[in-house]
Amino acid sequence: MPSHTDPDPHGFRRRGVLFVLSSPSGAGKSTIARMLLEAEPALGMSVSATTRPMREGEVDGRDYHFVDLEHFRAMVAEDAFLEWAHVFDHRYGTPKAPVYDMLGSGQDVLFDIDWQGAQQLFQIAGGDVVRVFILPPSMEELHRRLSRRATDAEEVIAGRMNRAASEVSHWDGYDYVLVNDDVQHCFEQVRTILAAERLKRSRQTGMIGLIRRLMKTG
Repeated sequence: MPSHTDPDPHGFRRRGVLFVLSSPSGAGKSTIARMLLEAEPALGMSVSATTRPMREGEVDGRDYHFVDLEHFRAMVAEDAFLEWAHVFDHRYGTPKAPVYDMLGSGQDVLFDIDWQGAQQLFQIAGGDVVRVFILPPSMEELHRRLSRRATDAEEVIAGRMNRAASEVSHWDGYDYVLVNDDVQHCFEQVRTILAAERLKRSRQTGMIGLIRRLMKTG
């Protein structure tokens, strides 16, 4: 994973943040991701490729890159993904090239991926990855949210509920764990985490120049 830098008002340069949001389906990560992108112009979205069918209202290239299984397998063979996983009988993966382009242009990158993808990304990029897991306040509330979406049949919702318990068990593989009982409050917490991570000393690669100048003139 190449490091990238972007300017700071003091002339510093820093490493980019690969900011991961994960949650069980219906817990609110996609809503919070949209809010974060609207509020943070220096944040770009990693758009995953998937073999699942497009849903009503989705746009190819905005919500996902919709590809067939043959195309997806070819991308895997070409090592074109940072990470990929098999979820709900479909495949999802993060294409490398757009992520590197965003990093190169000075953007941090937001990922809306599951625990498997977060784990793979961390193995590749290590300290550049910040992992945030969002929990529902209860499983009953999660079921209500999935039902209110009215996009899935009841058997699909049942499958998502079964998977949710497994996903929650991976909470300890994340740097931050939040409960989304109020979407605005949860969004504010996520935004605070992003701001703090951007300021970490380990990411301020250009700070050493100022330190040397201060020590020389002190």
